Amino acid sequence: MILASGSAIRREMLHRAGVACDVVVPRVDEAALRAALEAEGATPRDIADALAEAKAAKVAARHPDRLVLGCDQVLDHRGRVLGKPESPEGAARQLRALSGDRHALFSAVVAFQDGRPVWRHVGQVRLTMRGLSAGYIDDYIARNWDSIRDSVGAYKLEEEGARFFTAIEGDYFTVLGLPLIPLLSWLIDRGTLPA
Repeated sequence: MILASGSAIRREMLHRAGVACDVVVPRVDEAALRAALEAEGATPRDIADALAEAKAAKVAARHPDRLVLGCDQVLDHRGRVLGKPESPEGAARQLRALSGDRHALFSAVVAFQDGRPVWRHVGQVRLTMRGLSAGYIDDYIARNWDSIRDSVGAYKLEEEGARFFTAIEGDYFTVLGLPLIPLLSWLIDRGTLPA
C-alpha cells in the first residue's frame, strides 16, 4: 500500500493502526487545482474529494500494481475555502476570521487500484471556536508556526489548538486529516487487513 501524502500525522495514524504503507509524496499543484475548482463553483466537499483523487491518480500512474491512498483536507468557513496559511500573517488572518464562529472540515481519502479509483470517503466535522484575543493569536502563532504552517485553519487539534474549541461534532481522526475508521473498515471488508 502507498500513502500519497506528505502528512506526517496521516502516516502516523496508519502506522499506529497497524497499517503498513510506503509514502510517496505526489507532485500536484494543489493551489491551482483548488482555484480552478472554486472558479467552477465546486463545493468544499467536492474540492477535498477532487484533490485527494488527483494525488492518488498521480502516484497510481507510476505504481499501477499497488493500492494507493490519496488524501486531502479542506476547511469551509461560511462558504469560503481556507487552505494552509502561507505566512504567519496569513495564519493570523485565518484565526481572526474563525474566532468565535463555526466552520467545517472535510477530509477526503480516495483509493486507487490498477490505475483507477475503487473507493472514496469524505468525512465532515463541524467545529465551534471560542473567541480568541488578538494577543493570544499572535503569541500562539509565534510559538507554533513551524508546526501549524502545514495545517488548514492554522491550528492542530492534537496540540495547543485544542484550547480553541467549545464544541466539535464529528470524528477526531477526520479533524486530523484522515477519516480513519471508514478507511479501516473498507480495508478489513475487502480482505486487505485482518480482523
